[in-house]
Amino acid sequence: MEKIIIIINGKEAQVDKNFTILQAAKSLGIEVPTICNDNRLVPHGACRMCVVEVKNARALLTACTTPVAEGMEINTHSERVINSRKTTLELMIANHPLDCLTCSKAGNCKLQDYCFEYDVTGEKFSGFDKDDLPIDDSNDFYTFDPNKCILCGKCVKVCDELQCTSAIGFSGRGFSTHVSHPFEAGMDYSTCVSCGNCVSVCPVGALMPKEKTKFREWEVKKTQTTCSYCGVGCQIELKVKNNKVVGVDPAMGPSNDGLLCVKGKFGYKFINHPDRLKIPLIKKDGVFNEATWDEAYDLIASKINEIKKEHGSDSIAGLSSARATNEDNYLMQKMMRAVIGTNNIDHCARL
Repeated sequence: MEKIIIIINGKEAQVDKNFTILQAAKSLGIEVPTICNDNRLVPHGACRMCVVEVKNARALLTACTTPVAEGMEINTHSERVINSRKTTLELMIANHPLDCLTCSKAGNCKLQDYCFEYDVTGEKFSGFDKDDLPIDDSNDFYTFDPNKCILCGKCVKVCDELQCTSAIGFSGRGFSTHVSHPFEAGMDYSTCVSCGNCVSVCPVGALMPKEKTKFREWEVKKTQTTCSYCGVGCQIELKVKNNKVVGVDPAMGPSNDGLLCVKGKFGYKFINHPDRLKIPLIKKDGVFNEATWDEAYDLIASKINEIKKEHGSDSIAGLSSARATNEDNYLMQKMMRAVIGTNNIDHCARL
């Protein structure tokens, strides 16, 4: 990659000539705050938190949309820049509900984090009140509180650019601008497929899943695993509190790139269902009894060998599942063909 020289915060550095200022700063270990930026989306500079000062530029520039140039002199944390970010935050929370004590997003809210970092209290523009907008509770899986929305646009762009559903967009102008669905009909009456990707990227508490178990972000442990609903192999992070799965976040896996479908995002509650089998059961005298895995495997192997010896390999069939990974399904058919010696193997193909 061709390199150019820039001066950032008084130090000379070599960076890729195709970088934006934000990418260049990140490559040099310099943290520039941003709310709307996402590497998967086309940069649009909506939140104005990443503004930086560039020598000879008439105004502050958004780092996420401005490409670097040879000899460019950049200051990411000048007094002018910091004051601009403070004003931006003050405007964001001027009409934002300050219910952090009860908001489920507390501890995982970028607005909260930046207000703490920049000592912003929300008092500067507190007189500019507007009427509360109704909470949209029409979707089965998540709620939308427009009063907490800061118009960063991430939900709209993820729905449009990545999910390609275009179920939401901006309505109104100026002070009345808000995220909505066509004809203000509500989420349940739009083209929304309930994938929840908008919920996953929302930096505040505007879009929240309908969780049955209350928790704070610092109370949960995250375990990365593979979604079991199909063979795509989407990577997910299970949120666990008190040994119980209470939520799911998408992980940046090679097959899903931080996206999930409705099943992967919201279809985890079966894990905690009281009727779910967690240990093998073996029927003895007409009654199912709990057994160890070794006992179950020994019984399966002995029955297969017995049937194969008496009736031949083709008397045995195997049925695989879409809930298993591609690798597990491959091993299943390999075992049926190479070990048992039959082609009687099928797959449910769907759930």
